[in-house]
Formats: sequence, structure tokens, C-alpha cells
Amino acid sequence: MKQADCYDESTNGVVVMVEPYSQREQIQQVVYRILDANLDRVREGLRIIEEWCRFGLNNSQLAGECKRMRQEVASWHTAQLRAARDTPGDSGTELTHPQEEERSSIKSLLQANFCRVEEALRVLEEYGKLYHSNMGKAFKQMRYRVYTLESDLMGYQRHQLLLRSHLYLVTSPTENLLETVEAALKGGLTLVQYRDKNADDSTRIALAEKLRQLCHSYHAIFIINDRVDLALAVDADGVHLGQQDMPIAIARQLLGPHRLIGRSTTNADEMQRAIAEGADYVGVGPVYETPTKIGKPAAGLEYVSYAAKHCSIPWFAIGGIDPNNINEVIDAGAQRVAVVRSIMQAEQPTLVTQYFLSQLNRIQPIPEKSYV
Repeated sequence: MKQADCYDESTNGVVVMVEPYSQREQIQQVVYRILDANLDRVREGLRIIEEWCRFGLNNSQLAGECKRMRQEVASWHTAQLRAARDTPGDSGTELTHPQEEERSSIKSLLQANFCRVEEALRVLEEYGKLYHSNMGKAFKQMRYRVYTLESDLMGYQRHQLLLRSHLYLVTSPTENLLETVEAALKGGLTLVQYRDKNADDSTRIALAEKLRQLCHSYHAIFIINDRVDLALAVDADGVHLGQQDMPIAIARQLLGPHRLIGRSTTNADEMQRAIAEGADYVGVGPVYETPTKIGKPAAGLEYVSYAAKHCSIPWFAIGGIDPNNINEVIDAGAQRVAVVRSIMQAEQPTLVTQYFLSQLNRIQPIPEKSYV
């Protein structure tokens, strides 16, 4: 073993500084411990995500991607790295944070574990360069794969919940907005749109953030009316656009592929155009004249019947629908409806929500269309 500051004939007498072997070995063991700990973190986090994909979503494709990455990570987890483990001497085992002690929803659980996996992959990418020439490259690519998996999984969950949603609440300004929405959520509502044409942006953002948190705590989708920028600002699940709003293609570029985009339609041409442009769902109406669409004539039940026969994506009949006419709309072919006043102005929003859902759920099941 060479010592520091020694004469070496191989260097023609030039004095060189040589790191003592014992110090190199100590650093090597530290690197091994870092790699071992983060390989464990990635494998554990991926397994938690995989279990939801497998048992919660019954999605073999997403579960399979998790499993493939777990196996690739395991191939790097050598006996040499495991041997460096020193759990009793690890000062980090006592560190914790209050947010780690609870999870408010499946979404928060999944996001926490995606963050855990992605952070650990970054550590493996950097420290892996000290261990093996290909390790940094391998974990850099895996990190990008996990980003894609996260986007796909969150988008898949939104679309699945959209398919299961039969009642859609579009809010209107009211002093007890949060209380009314929560009452409807308690009744089984799973889809909410925040709509306020007149409030200033600071008010909208403050309310939208509270509504998003409320909706997600009840595992419901939260949509923003018209404003893509506000949807992004508050991390909403998507946006609903009118005929005069931003083109769907531009909204998709801004929102990405996995948030929801809805479009209001009043006739067959608008419906087919929205489908062709990539809308995730459409509103069909107004079925009846309504004060929320002043000056817009009712599209009538005929348009509902047309949608039932020709619409290839989820659609919601909307406009003047209330407990007294809901069955007429159902008889015309609607399986999903959107309402405003019927719930927002109800004395008992929970009961009204439950009534609507009971009527919609009594529909005889028909073969599902392929929503591609």
C-alpha cells in the first residue's frame, strides 16, 4: 500500500498525493450503503404503486411496468451492496415527518410513493456513477419511465372515475358554496365543476383550491370552467370549455395528455367536432331553457336521443334538469346528467343528490361503448 508524500520511481521522482487505502475503502462503503438504501426505497415504492395498479385498478399493463422496473432494480442490488448495510448505525432511521404518518387518500398515497421513487432514482443515478459505468445511465432512463408511469396512472384513474360518474354538479356563486358541495359529495357525487363568471382571479383561485382539496378528499373529480390557466394553477383534474373558448388542441398542449377536457355542445355538428378534436366528454343541451344560459334556446330531448345513439364518448345531458323532469331525460336516453340549481339551491343537497343518483342507477345496463 502506497503512503502519501512518498518517492516513487514510476513518477521520476515527482512527489504525488495518494489517498490512503483505508480512506478509499471507507468512502466506498459509504457509497455502497447509499446505493443499498436507495435501491430498497425504489423497490418498496414501486411495489406499493404496483399493488394499486393490480388490485385497485385491475390494470395488468400498468402493474406489469411496475414489476419490470422492480426486477431491473433488483438486478443491481448485489450481495456486495447488501453486505454494506448497517441498519443499527443508520442515524436516519429515527427521522420522520408528520405527513408520513397519515395518507388522506389513494391519490396522496400514490403521489408520496412516486416522489419517494423518483428521488431515490436520482440518488442512484448520481452515486451509481461511482460504482459502475452503466449504473448512472440505467437509472436516468428509469427515472423518465417512472415520470411516464406517474402521468399514465393518474390520467387513467381520472378517466376511470369519469366513466363511473353519472351525476355532474356545476356550481354557481353562493355564500355557502363549500358547504353545499360537501353535502352533495356526502350524497355520492363524484364530479364537480367550479363555475363563476364574475369573481376576480384571486377569489377564484382561493375557492378553487379549497374545492379541489374537498373533492379529492371525497375521491371526486374537480373541473374548472373555461380557464385553463386557473386549472393549472390549482392542479385541477381538467377544464370545461364552451364553444367560444380556447380550441381543444391548444388546451391539450397546455394541460398535457392526462387531464380531462370537456366541451359544451348544442347540436350534432358541435358534438361530432368536439369528439374529433379529442374532448374527453361533452355536455348535451340545454335540454330545457335555463337562466344559466340566458338567450340560448333549448336543444330539447331530441338532441338527448341523438346523443344516446351517436355519441362515442361520455356525455352529460344538461340544462334545466331537476327532480321533476329527470325521468323524462332518462327516458330520452341519458345515462349521465349535469345540474346546477337543483343542487346549489336545494335545502337538502345530500338528499337531492341521492335522489338523482338513485334514478340514474336504476337504468338498465347496456353494453359499454368503446371510449377510445
